[in-house]
Amino acid sequence: MMKKFWFLTKYGLKKKFKSKSFIISNIIIFILLLLALNADSIISLFGGDFTENVNVYVIDETEKSFELIKENYKSLKTSIGEEDETNIVKSDKNLSELEKEIEGTTDIIITINSDEENYISANIITENYIDTMTYQALVQSLNTTKYQLALEDSNINIEELNKISTPPTIERTILDESKNTEEENMNTVMSVVFPTVILPFFMLIVLLVQMIGGEINEEKTTRSMEIIISNVSAKVHFFSKLVANNLFVIIQSVLLFVYGGIGFLIRSLTSSGANSNFTIEINDAISSLSKSGILDKLYYIIPITIVLIILSFVAYSLIAGILASMTVNAEDFQQIQTPIMIICFISYYLAVMASMFNGSILIRILSYVPLISFLLSPALLVIGQIGILDVGISIILLIIFCFILSKYGLKIYKVGILNYSTDKMWKRIFKAAKM
Repeated sequence: MMKKFWFLTKYGLKKKFKSKSFIISNIIIFILLLLALNADSIISLFGGDFTENVNVYVIDETEKSFELIKENYKSLKTSIGEEDETNIVKSDKNLSELEKEIEGTTDIIITINSDEENYISANIITENYIDTMTYQALVQSLNTTKYQLALEDSNINIEELNKISTPPTIERTILDESKNTEEENMNTVMSVVFPTVILPFFMLIVLLVQMIGGEINEEKTTRSMEIIISNVSAKVHFFSKLVANNLFVIIQSVLLFVYGGIGFLIRSLTSSGANSNFTIEINDAISSLSKSGILDKLYYIIPITIVLIILSFVAYSLIAGILASMTVNAEDFQQIQTPIMIICFISYYLAVMASMFNGSILIRILSYVPLISFLLSPALLVIGQIGILDVGISIILLIIFCFILSKYGLKIYKVGILNYSTDKMWKRIFKAAKM
């Protein structure tokens, strides 16, 4: 029996890996990931320039604004951790001469004039559209300059001016001793980072359900199931199908990580100014995760999450296989997919919105529910709403759920794979479960 089991498993894997759809889709995915991760370098290669130095020519009619603007702009860029090649210079040329000079470039002209009501007024002039971030930085620098000039005109000495300009020291105090600022920061990070992290696992579950259900449905509709079952037992066929598809999904996910790693490696080897900005953004994201305390928990969160995901792969595979055995056409297959997909969507959105249910008993109970816990439990564990014990309960319940499915679901599968009744599908399923 084991020989037949491994034969079917290997055959199923070889069939998938040698299929044209697998080869073509992986080539396309690999190319798309490389293009996405190195888009700026590729655009630069074909004429785009992410590192072009932008000159900002300042015509300062006030005779006291230029140095302040230059200093404020530089301070602003430094504070947000962004490298900037903008060259701000004071120009003695008139406006008409500068307008001719910036033709065909991305250079900027700023004229600053005195204003009795608002201290200063300014005009930002370019030949074409200006980058939004650069424009906002220039506007912010001008606003800060106006503020500083207003303070100077109010006869405030330098020391007082520095005190006023210095940001206040702000401490965060939470009266509830069970709460801390790390968890508060973590909730903010989770709302942005976590949905992106768990999305691939959600997509893998969807892929797994479609593959197993689709294969079994195809074998039934083409009547090849009768030939297969005449040579191997339903149990061997069922579990070989589950193992083959789960291994395929796991290998496919590893390949995706490899493709991404190659993309980042190529990016690091061809680093440029644009890439350095990208690196800064990644470092900022890592820094935010570190401050939130998530990185300190990864050593136990990652293994727990992997265990939950693998068990959930098994659980979703069992359900998809059992229900697909009762289908006799493509319409039936679409019907059985719907409730499975709804449960999967519920799990994903509950995990995304986990931080909104702080202290909820209902969300804690839902984290124990099989088919939902694989995404929800890790999310709640990360933000501190449940502990390792709770996740342990989720894992145990998921194991029990898989055991029950494999034991009693196999009975339905044995009846269903050779059942071509025209009765309503859900009626056939309930009838088979009673046998």
